[in-house]
Amino acid sequence: MGIFSRIGNFFKSQRSGDLSAIILCAGNSTRFSSNNESKQLVDIDGKLVIQYTIEAFQRCKFVREIILVVRKEDASSYNSLVCNNGYDKVECIVIGGETRQISAMKGFKHISDKSKYVSIHDGARCLVTEEIICDVYNAAKKYSAATAATMATDTVKLSDNEGFISKTLNRENLWNVQTPQIFEKNLYKLSIENAKANGIAVTDDCMLVEAYGRKVKLVESDKKNIKITVKDDIFIAEGIIKQRKNN
Repeated sequence: MGIFSRIGNFFKSQRSGDLSAIILCAGNSTRFSSNNESKQLVDIDGKLVIQYTIEAFQRCKFVREIILVVRKEDASSYNSLVCNNGYDKVECIVIGGETRQISAMKGFKHISDKSKYVSIHDGARCLVTEEIICDVYNAAKKYSAATAATMATDTVKLSDNEGFISKTLNRENLWNVQTPQIFEKNLYKLSIENAKANGIAVTDDCMLVEAYGRKVKLVESDKKNIKITVKDDIFIAEGIIKQRKNN
């Protein structure tokens, strides 16, 4: 079934909330490292990247459970991490697939029947806050689909095939999309089925819902909600974390 382990059964009866959080950690981190190092398992100021991510969802009162989707070679490390740190909302650890889309679908197969909403989040986006999660969740309850995002501040150009500017886009309507992306569970299920039936490949989960013909609400987030992609991002994240500690 692809499940490495099931963690949270003892705590199920005590759980509330109707949001299942799928945290994706199954990428190959090729832009981060050339030696197969997982960026989610790198230390930042005394904690691993993924710990900051898990703890934000662990604190959110709307989150009923957390499903971690990981690389097969990292599964044992995640199992130890969860058990040793008391992350009792982590329900299971699932082995991911070849693409982000497949990994999200694998995680979705294991969410609770009691959940009404599902959140998809990048494990490497470790500066997410409880406030951001709650804001996107509340928008998803109202609109059925919502995502964290920030408005573009730079002037954005569209290029032609030879690398020359072909058009200047209206900055007022441009957003940089982040995660979490939260959806009503049945809408997400129907969007997955539509993508499978029509051979639609996506790079984020909003695209699944868009392809199904539904709108996704943009929720203004924080520019500090960055994703660890390259080595330099570690130093940026460390500075933000230390700043937060001092506030």
